[in-house]
Amino acid sequence: MTTRKRPLSPHLSIYKGQISSVVSVMQRVTGGGLAVGLGFFVYWLGAAAYGPETYASAQWFLTSWFGYLCLFGFSGAMYFHLCNGIRHLIWDIGIGFEIHQVNIGGIFVLASTAVLTVLTWVIVFAKLGVLS
Repeated sequence: MTTRKRPLSPHLSIYKGQISSVVSVMQRVTGGGLAVGLGFFVYWLGAAAYGPETYASAQWFLTSWFGYLCLFGFSGAMYFHLCNGIRHLIWDIGIGFEIHQVNIGGIFVLASTAVLTVLTWVIVFAKLGVLS
């Protein structure tokens, strides 16, 4: 019995992901990120209800560099999920199934996510007085 050298199916090291597959995977990843971010939100609300000392420690955490990083990631995940959800609603009415439309839609989702996230944080930092 001889073994033949059979080709492997395309692996991640060979396969070039299209924008549609990247956006699809990101939809699932950001959904998980939103679940984690919701945990931070519940922690913050619980700390506010528990008392001033607990709230102060929650505020300390959320205003640290790591807290801001988590909040930035949460807002990015939220905007991505929102924009891609709108894209899916457009698909639900039967528009945008041609391959070039799918690619443009994916690029639009990524671009609008970046713009909305950065714009939100510019507004947040302006309100906090960091940018003045």
